[in-house]
Amino acid sequence: MEPPAWDRKELTVGELSARSGAAVSALHFYERKGLITSRRTTGNQRRYARSTLRRVALIRIAQRVGIPLAEIKTALDNLPNGRNPTKKDWEKLSRAWRSELDERIRKLQQIRNEFTDCIGCGCLSLNRCSLANTHDELGTHGEGPRRLIEAESA
Repeated sequence: MEPPAWDRKELTVGELSARSGAAVSALHFYERKGLITSRRTTGNQRRYARSTLRRVALIRIAQRVGIPLAEIKTALDNLPNGRNPTKKDWEKLSRAWRSELDERIRKLQQIRNEFTDCIGCGCLSLNRCSLANTHDELGTHGEGPRRLIEAESA
């Protein structure tokens, strides 16, 4: 198999996969979800604009930090004329997602810090829970780990 020519304006799905690190199945999925587009050759093969690499990179980075695909799609759909994101676009998106990521980090730190001593008080009665949740007071708020849920609205 001949190595891909990265200077071409269009890439096959295999070349896009090799260059982006995304599996072919993931690229097909992104296309079905409207995150990326391709054109079809007369032989019905997909061809992607080389600039799709930037779009796939943004998708993969955003997914890696936990941004839902629907949110990524909305962000990409807001780019003028469906163009690929520029450095300025990425800066704007990353600022918009920063508070959401900071909140996720805060929740993960809370879970990490309380993981050994408490399971979030549902209550499943570890020794420490009687101190953090005397008489299962948090149980009146519903089932599940109430301390983590309450932290979300705090």
